Amino acid sequence: MRAHDPATLIGYTDYIGVVTTTDDSIEEGSVDRRQQYGALAILAIAELLAMALWFSASAVGPELADLWGLSAAQTAWLTNAVQLGFVVGALGSAAVTLADVVKPRYLFAASAAIGAVATAVIALAVDSFLPAALLRFVTGVALAGVYPPGMKVMAGWFRSGRGFAIGVLVGALTVGSAMPHLLRGVGGVGDPTWVLLGAAALALLGGVLVLFVRPGPYQAPAAPFDPRATARIVGDRGTMLANLGYFGHMWELYAVWAWIPVFLAESFQVSATGSDRFAALVAFGAIAIGGPGAVAAGLVSDRIGRTTVTIASMVASGAACLTAGLVFGASSWLVVPFVLGWGFVIVADSAQFSTAVSELADDAYVGTALTLQTAVGFLLTLGSIQATPIVAAAIGWQWAFAPLAIGPAIGVAAMFALRRRPESAMLAGGRR
Repeated sequence: MRAHDPATLIGYTDYIGVVTTTDDSIEEGSVDRRQQYGALAILAIAELLAMALWFSASAVGPELADLWGLSAAQTAWLTNAVQLGFVVGALGSAAVTLADVVKPRYLFAASAAIGAVATAVIALAVDSFLPAALLRFVTGVALAGVYPPGMKVMAGWFRSGRGFAIGVLVGALTVGSAMPHLLRGVGGVGDPTWVLLGAAALALLGGVLVLFVRPGPYQAPAAPFDPRATARIVGDRGTMLANLGYFGHMWELYAVWAWIPVFLAESFQVSATGSDRFAALVAFGAIAIGGPGAVAAGLVSDRIGRTTVTIASMVASGAACLTAGLVFGASSWLVVPFVLGWGFVIVADSAQFSTAVSELADDAYVGTALTLQTAVGFLLTLGSIQATPIVAAAIGWQWAFAPLAIGPAIGVAAMFALRRRPESAMLAGGRR
């Protein structure tokens, strides 16, 4: 359970040099709003730029497959290697509570730089699958030092309105993940080096920007290494129900993000209504529109409750999995609005699972709790990303996404179970 009464309150110097204390010693509403939202804006931009690394190789998968003679399974591993690296990095970080021992902005900056270098090496010095997959794995490990620490930095600035704030951060992550598709769409079709180097440069800039974000007044002090912290997190029923909802959400999310460009290209080929460039731009839009979706869900969840918003989002996205086949091959005037609507709702709930864990878990080990959540969630994506093209080979891309609906169904059940538990009163100031 969450620790509301820390034994000690540690002082630190904030932006203007005033010594303050963390957590419960700060009265709600006493934080300078300009500093608070300024920190959120810089952090969100840094997150957006750094996350351009995620799909940098995946976005140019068709080009790399032609250049290197890759099979469909090898092309899928350009994405899965990142997922696996993220899982390994996140589990390792959680095991040693790295996100709570190292100052998170420094961890973020160093990790973004490592990922950028690995991506640049692929662009400049790699011409085969194995070294590319290994470097994508390194990139995934590095990104485990970007996303969870970024959420911890944000949590240090927000107590009330945290759903909105994490929604902004996840929205930035979403747009950042879509950036390689934009780079490809505006000049990277046939030129993977441009896309890879562009993503690496954006990530380096993000790593520099995050250094300008100071610890917030609610930032818990650096915690000592505690090998039992992870076990306590796993043993907390409320936290794990929030995690189960997240796991169901993740089963669907990254498989759709990874394969929606192929779905669109195949659909437009059937209907003869779009080129590869058009498909890349629509794929960017379908992923990036989740940014506004995450922000909107954050605002709404702060007012009506975390479980309400996550249930509604998963019902809508699960329904889209089941009905995508009905619009496949139709006019782009129908397909494009469908995938944009799907993109809006599919990631809207993501931030609220993280927000729920930040509200339910022990304050001193929120970073570890969030890292553990994301590690297991991304581990599940390995299966769904790899399975989707297998399903497509068997029954066609028209219905390839239908099996993903089981994830949102499980997530909905978990959220209904959480809202019936007494600790759900800790969510969104008592709004379940």
